[in-house]
Amino acid sequence: MRAHLVQMDIAWEDRGANCSRVERLLDGADVRPGDFVLLPEMFDSGFSVNVSATADKAGETLDFLRRLAEDLGVYVQGGRTVHGCGCAKAENRASVLAPDGRLVCEYSKIHPFSFGRETEAFEGGTRVETWEWRAGEERATVCPAVCYDLRFPELFRIAVLRGAEVVALGANWPDARQHHWRALLVARAIENQAVVLGVNRVGRDPYLNYAGGSIAVGPKGETLGELKDEEGVLTVDVPIAQVREWRSLFPALNDARLISC
Repeated sequence: MRAHLVQMDIAWEDRGANCSRVERLLDGADVRPGDFVLLPEMFDSGFSVNVSATADKAGETLDFLRRLAEDLGVYVQGGRTVHGCGCAKAENRASVLAPDGRLVCEYSKIHPFSFGRETEAFEGGTRVETWEWRAGEERATVCPAVCYDLRFPELFRIAVLRGAEVVALGANWPDARQHHWRALLVARAIENQAVVLGVNRVGRDPYLNYAGGSIAVGPKGETLGELKDEEGVLTVDVPIAQVREWRSLFPALNDARLISC
């Protein structure tokens, strides 16, 4: 099983430019049927709270993700803004499309970033989600997540206790806390004995700088692949057999206890 993490410089509130950029970056990658393509949070707009301009009202971003999945024969997870009719606030969604174009998962970011004013325009989701990745005879259960969710380990523990073996997180994580980004991704992998895929953006929006650092981490905390601060696609083998072997040899998850406050 292989994953492709698309680290891109997102054009501010420009859906067309960003979709074209994704296609251009993937043109240079060795993408094969059954692979998994992971895009950043709000890849179509950047981290904007101007939901009247960025919301995927006509489903253009969703249609792009569907075409991309069908054309390449892959699973695709991409972030978009969804603002339903009559809803006071929007949702920051990670949508997952299958190779046949089916929408297999919609995850709404549970933890809007209040420090960055996200809560002014977005409401948090209420459900931890998982979906099944199928590549030939291989199977893996994937938990989607979005940016600031990374700071809340209980989300990932719930998903893992439901069978998740891979975490796929898209982000717009600013460079001011770049060392937190890497440390937390490694921690989530170790504590959950899971593969963690974290894709971040590069470049600058009107407010913040971004340093990329997209990374894939194995179930013992080992680095499977990592990018620096330039645009590119990180392609990695996802060692599902190693996840299962490590959980069997060192069954720490059997001792997990979720207790209420």
